[in-house]
Amino acid sequence: MTHPTLLVIAHGSRDPRHAATVHALTERVRAERPGLRVETAFLEFNAPSVPRVLERLAAEGADEVVALPLLLTRAFHAKTDIPSVLREARARLPRLHVRQADVLGPSPLLNAALGRRLREAGVGPGDLPRTGLVLASAGSSDPEAIAVIAEIARELRHTGWCAVRPAFASALLPRTEDAVRALRAEGVDRVAVAPYVIAPGRLPDRIVAGAEAAGADVLADVLGPAPEMARLLLDRYDETRVTVGASLSA
Repeated sequence: MTHPTLLVIAHGSRDPRHAATVHALTERVRAERPGLRVETAFLEFNAPSVPRVLERLAAEGADEVVALPLLLTRAFHAKTDIPSVLREARARLPRLHVRQADVLGPSPLLNAALGRRLREAGVGPGDLPRTGLVLASAGSSDPEAIAVIAEIARELRHTGWCAVRPAFASALLPRTEDAVRALRAEGVDRVAVAPYVIAPGRLPDRIVAGAEAAGADVLADVLGPAPEMARLLLDRYDETRVTVGASLSA
């Protein structure tokens, strides 16, 4: 039996760095698991689109696809946009079995990728007791997504940081610059900003601008194609593939 194709679904952006980062991540996934067919599609702004890739896969004789949202939380795109696109594709391509995987977060692997980016930016283990961390996400109006970010911030607080504050680039407050200044006002010696985002784009640029405007001491890179991210994509794929296999054999 051939393994289902892994279809990674990213949001897309007018910023060319976004698609380049997504493709770098999917290339790392291919390198981690040779022989697995990995395709990339975008909801908007970039090509190829999700329907176009699924049509091509069906025309080439594929029969199973695991559609993996390249999203950190279960917000609007994961709950509404992607399921709608996949429903329409299933109706047009009845011989193609498409199963939607869960979003990436929360996961210890995401926290590990975040830690990697902070170490690369110059934060060592000995720095944590005097360093405050701003966990800067894109933001969402979805309560479930916001609760996840708050919980991650609480978890990180117990890993040695002297303080951890969530911040958001859109939808709600505080902004990154507000969180940095709040930590300064509390007497924190050193402040690091960790973008909890996968790829560059308009909202991540707001995080960067806020960190720079408030004078953060450390600004980590986006999660991007970190090794932990590739392993997490494969974990979500495997979880869904096992479910698919169980349902087909039932």
